[in-house]
Amino acid sequence: MTIKPIRTDDDLRAAFRHLEGLYQADEGTPEADERDVLVTLIEAYENKHYAFGPADPVDAIRFRMEQQGLTPRDLEPFIGPSGRVSEVLNRKRPLSLRMVKQLHEGLQIPYESLLAGAS
Repeated sequence: MTIKPIRTDDDLRAAFRHLEGLYQADEGTPEADERDVLVTLIEAYENKHYAFGPADPVDAIRFRMEQQGLTPRDLEPFIGPSGRVSEVLNRKRPLSLRMVKQLHEGLQIPYESLLAGAS
């Protein structure tokens, strides 16, 4: 196992190429250990150079809807009547704290994403 620091985007691309060959390694093997170390290095480089903030609240809601195959009607227990759901999804109405709490508890959307950009 030869592990090198990831210092550039070229190093990152090379690390990803190498990781592809290790991805299916059986746990407890040297290849699996190398995969785990490589993933840690890749994550560290990406966090330092490509840090993303929390998702936009509407994007987070839409992502969860897509993940779970939900329709806007499915959001009514968390947001309110269909008109209110539509306003939220079209960014015409901000989320209230009650909506945030309901969406977090009901759909497990992180508070950090639901409160992103709140002032």
